[in-house]
Amino acid sequence: MITLNNLEQFYGTENYWKNPFHPFKYTDGVKYVADEGRAYWLLDAIGSWQIHPDIKNDHALQEYQFWTLTVNPERSALLTCERDKGDVKIEQKIPCTDFPLEKICFYLIGMRWYRDGGVLMLPSEY
Repeated sequence: MITLNNLEQFYGTENYWKNPFHPFKYTDGVKYVADEGRAYWLLDAIGSWQIHPDIKNDHALQEYQFWTLTVNPERSALLTCERDKGDVKIEQKIPCTDFPLEKICFYLIGMRWYRDGGVLMLPSEY
């Protein structure tokens, strides 16, 4: 079962994983979250936002995106994308989830730097 303590083991990455449906690669830590938290849907959600004009046309968000999933006690959730702390650009309400953590954050960096997309990682992997 995934816990915040389990995530502390991830510093850097040994592998970069790629799904042809995601416009980014992802690290070992993100793969662990997706596998153990049954949360490939979360990667799909982040990937699907990459073509939205609010992200695609924002120079700052093409360099760095800060994604946070916050799960409410009644099991609804909110997925947000920030430019910087408090500068929310995207909010997506999720009516129901079984994601096991109350909150998780990801960094998506370099969407404009790399030909094959950026890299999605846990903050500890940055």
